[in-house]
Amino acid sequence: MSTLVFLEHHEGTLQKGSLGALSKAASLDPDTAGVVIGSGVADIAAQAGRYGAARVFVADDEQLAAPLPQPRIDVIEALVREHGFDNVLFASSVLASDIAAGLSGRLDAGLNWDLNDVSTQDGELVGSTTALEDTVLVEVGWVGTPRIALFRSGALEPSESGGGDAPVENIGYAPAEHSAKAVMVEQAHEEQTGPSIEEADILVTGGRGLGGPEGFKPLEELAAAMGGAVASTRAVVDSNWYPYQTQIGQTGKTVAPKLYIGFGVSGAIQHKVGMQSSQTIVAINKDPNAPIFTFADFGVVGDVNDIVPKLTALVKERRGS
Repeated sequence: MSTLVFLEHHEGTLQKGSLGALSKAASLDPDTAGVVIGSGVADIAAQAGRYGAARVFVADDEQLAAPLPQPRIDVIEALVREHGFDNVLFASSVLASDIAAGLSGRLDAGLNWDLNDVSTQDGELVGSTTALEDTVLVEVGWVGTPRIALFRSGALEPSESGGGDAPVENIGYAPAEHSAKAVMVEQAHEEQTGPSIEEADILVTGGRGLGGPEGFKPLEELAAAMGGAVASTRAVVDSNWYPYQTQIGQTGKTVAPKLYIGFGVSGAIQHKVGMQSSQTIVAINKDPNAPIFTFADFGVVGDVNDIVPKLTALVKERRGS
């Protein structure tokens, strides 16, 4: 079984999700290869060896500078056809989702998406995902090769294997005629301070129990003091209290921080499936019967509006700021 992992990058850094997919693949297949595509990316490719890549293919070409899907499909399709990879893995992102879908069409290959995990059974790759509104885990498979897998955001954590830099193999880029017809005229980035909720080691999460959008300002102060990020629930987003990109859960993002602190979060199953892999879960809610207390590592029954300012002051005192 041979595996190729698409290694997405941004501003000279391999993305956490891609490295998580690579670490998982390498645990199943020690000969796992990665592919880095872009312009001026040769310097970052070798870093993938630390996360288990046995080798890294690099397509470094000015024509690949813009993060467009079709040219990347060209590169990966050629690799799969030349080397016969059985599996092609992607970590979820807007770009990766487009590439995975397009590659499926190009290769007439099966695509399983929104996966939480993969394993091998009798030499075959088996995926794990959720069903019935994320209340159960189910196994999914493929009827042939290549198998294309797209992991849910935050589902897999990167793990350094202790290896050094991976050997790099430069490959050329020959664009398909239709791939050169799309041109990126502008690339905008959302302004934000601090880490994203997928990258943060500490998440401060607000639910409907905050009472209104004004409750998120104290959470932002606490997150800044702790070096974390602010997240939210679907109920909060639906009420327009906080941006959609901060939503955790079934219709939001999956995260696995070292520390998750939920303020006024009830802990409904739709939210739980997006954060249950957190290393330590702390719940603060005035309702002692809130479902989140059944799976939290630590729980506090109290008014979040009283607790947040005191906790922020304590954190700042301990950190000397």
